Amino acid sequence: MKRAAIHLALFAACVGTAAVALAAEPSGREIVADVSRIVAPNGVQENFKLRIGGIDQWIYTRGQDRANPVLLFVHGGPASPSAPTMWLYQRPLEEYFTVVNYDQRGAGKTYLDNDVEAVRPTLRIDRFVDDAVEIAQAVSKRYGKRKVILVGHSWGTVVGMRAVLARPELFHAYVGIGQVISMLDNEKLSFDFAMAQARKGNNAKAVKELESIAPYPGNTPITRERIIVERTWAQHYGGLAAYRGDFGYYFNAPLLSPEYDARAVKAIDQGSLLTLERVLKEWLEVDFKPVDSFPVPVVMFMGRHDYTTPSQPTAEWLSKVRAPYKRAVWFENSSHLVQFEEPGKTLVSLLDYVRPLAKDD
Repeated sequence: MKRAAIHLALFAACVGTAAVALAAEPSGREIVADVSRIVAPNGVQENFKLRIGGIDQWIYTRGQDRANPVLLFVHGGPASPSAPTMWLYQRPLEEYFTVVNYDQRGAGKTYLDNDVEAVRPTLRIDRFVDDAVEIAQAVSKRYGKRKVILVGHSWGTVVGMRAVLARPELFHAYVGIGQVISMLDNEKLSFDFAMAQARKGNNAKAVKELESIAPYPGNTPITRERIIVERTWAQHYGGLAAYRGDFGYYFNAPLLSPEYDARAVKAIDQGSLLTLERVLKEWLEVDFKPVDSFPVPVVMFMGRHDYTTPSQPTAEWLSKVRAPYKRAVWFENSSHLVQFEEPGKTLVSLLDYVRPLAKDD
């Protein structure tokens, strides 16, 4: 009887536990938030707003040890914030870096917390660059560092490179992921890739749509509509995520983000439309080819299959530029989303080639 009573008590305890679990079943966001929580005694996990460039901008900082170098990430887009997707790949980086992300003006929660009409006329590349410089200064002071490592992705490489060229004394090193060197060169390479793949696959629909914007970019104005046609087919053939035309995992990741609620997720598209409308013309004029000397160590992470910002112009520029240190790192199984597609190699590459550059901080 005693053994039976013990078994009954254990059964009751298990049933009780299951009932509690069912009654308080956590959401996907809550599960991700819990597993991602920084609990190390010397760690840092904080989301806050800073007054930067006359507006409030959201900052997200995570790291296991405040003694680690600060890595400031400048997201792509325009206006595609990294904060709601960072949970997919960033956790291992946080053991070796204090990682700072921020929602740029016109993006995500920064878009929501400011008057759109007041922000609209400020959406110029120079203003984004000034913002990045101000944020680098602010987080250096906040976390007790002399300098930060600056990492740019896609559109963020335009902002990031210009920030480093303007204020090199603030940065240990620059890392470009999906680097933009010449927007016009990129657009032509992406179009040529898409057309070649469409013809190879006898995709009549793709060929017809691509022919409708040819020659591309040509002498006709590069409108948002023409870009969409080119990007749709380049990305369909793996130019965004290698070997796949479906990259919903990336666009759906914000739905599980602890940093974003449904309203902030909706704001991603709203901010993108606003920002692209304002910066498209000057963005298309970006050309770093004349830059033959770079003031800080520069490392380029290049997806072998990237036809969103093709890697060929980056490799050619890097081979010629003079810099205190330079390194080309090829990601053979990646396209444009390197940190998502090969997160392990991203971590190892940052540890091998970048973290040692901040050893004196």
